[in-house]
Amino acid sequence: MAAETRTPAPGRRLRPTGPTPPAGRPRGFTTLFLTDVWERFSFYGMTATLVLYATEDRAEGGLGLSAGDAALLFGAYMAAVFLASLPGGWIGDRILGTQRAVLHGGVLIALGHLSMAVPVYGAVYPGLLLIACGTGLLKPNMAGLLSAFYDRKDRAGRDAGFAVFYMSVQVSALIAPIVVGALGEGVNWHLGFAAAAVGMGLGLLQYVRGTRHFGDIGRLPERPVPPAERTRVLRVALAATAVVVLVYGTDAALGTFRLPHVMVLIGLLCVASPVICFWRLLRNPALNGLERVRVRTYVWLFLVSSVFWALFLQAGSSFALFAKYATDRELFGRTVPASWFQSAIPLFVLVFAPLFAWLWTRAGDRLPTAAKYAVGMGAVASAYLVMATAATLAGGGDGGASRVSPLWLLLAFLLLAAGEVSFGPVGMSASTAIAPAGFVSQMVGLFWLSGALGGGIGGNALKVSGDRVPGPGFFLGMAAAALLTGTALLLWRRALTRRLGV
Repeated sequence: MAAETRTPAPGRRLRPTGPTPPAGRPRGFTTLFLTDVWERFSFYGMTATLVLYATEDRAEGGLGLSAGDAALLFGAYMAAVFLASLPGGWIGDRILGTQRAVLHGGVLIALGHLSMAVPVYGAVYPGLLLIACGTGLLKPNMAGLLSAFYDRKDRAGRDAGFAVFYMSVQVSALIAPIVVGALGEGVNWHLGFAAAAVGMGLGLLQYVRGTRHFGDIGRLPERPVPPAERTRVLRVALAATAVVVLVYGTDAALGTFRLPHVMVLIGLLCVASPVICFWRLLRNPALNGLERVRVRTYVWLFLVSSVFWALFLQAGSSFALFAKYATDRELFGRTVPASWFQSAIPLFVLVFAPLFAWLWTRAGDRLPTAAKYAVGMGAVASAYLVMATAATLAGGGDGGASRVSPLWLLLAFLLLAAGEVSFGPVGMSASTAIAPAGFVSQMVGLFWLSGALGGGIGGNALKVSGDRVPGPGFFLGMAAAALLTGTALLLWRRALTRRLGV
């Protein structure tokens, strides 16, 4: 008998109809897992080569940017990905429903990679914009779909489930830099980007086949937006887009456009967006008093997350440049591509995720979210202390200086992976647990919006230092920021836990 079609009531999640899923695995997990595998393949494959491609001379097929401008481009792209998650979450919650939002996001990502695959100078920029918009639409709604398979009160189970999901998709993140990096660095940069497009296309095919198993979950928006409000939002969005196009079009026509001009806009959005979103959410009459207390307290977790992402996202910029210019990459008479080092983090995540999932399950409510965040910040601080030591031994490492053993970089990536496992799945899980009914995707979008602020800050860090390759002072400063943040979390963990209620 066909599954009964039901319209979700406001604030209520419907469970999928059909047979009970296997023990330990929620319904729809396999489909979501495979979709994220291919999306992560495209994402990590491209990000592993972006800074390297941007710093390559134009004669060699690159963009010919300085190290500082390449780091700015990477930071702007990552910030844009995270910024897009907030409207992406709203669209999933209020207009499309999470099922269709994930599908449309995947289509935009595939189109973006296809644009980057075109061997025309400048085609990379619209491609990055499409990928950012698509990822912002896909990621928060993917998390919302996964969260819908768990009971809202099952915090330990949700934490463990997100950790396993986080581990599963790292398989693709492990393979992607090797495949895309080998094609991009070894053959042609645009061929590498084309491989990422193929990966996303395969993800879309299996997602379309698998959504029939979801039942009613995510088929319709939980709180459909009224037609009048939808029209108003559309007008504001079109007006804002027109202003941006006019300003930057004039800048380009006058020949004065520079990459830092983009960072001005992104920086403003990174600061203004969370302020506006938290303000609007707290004023929403649908929230009760307890939910408002939780959202206000979540602001502190948001700020901590921003610090984490500012530090973690350096793996794709400053760490990548250190791998290229200051690391001995000779192995058996061949030079290992610098992009291959980006596979280290997902490799170590595969090692750590089962361990952390087991630890979170065993600890239960005895280990609060703030303490898990502190563990992550401690691991990140240790990674930067390792890099400060390596940079001291390299003496700058700019071609003519000595190159250090790759073991230094691998150890730092191992510690970054431990930090990511402590932060990423726990942060998404906490966001879904704290979220008021009907606001789950938007709360996940706010979690990723902290990454926008972090990406914007981190993208400027290397530009401020002025070095082609980061030195010991750069890494020590980052380590100090991580240590201070982790210490503050430990000191106020009880108060945060009490007010969050999770």
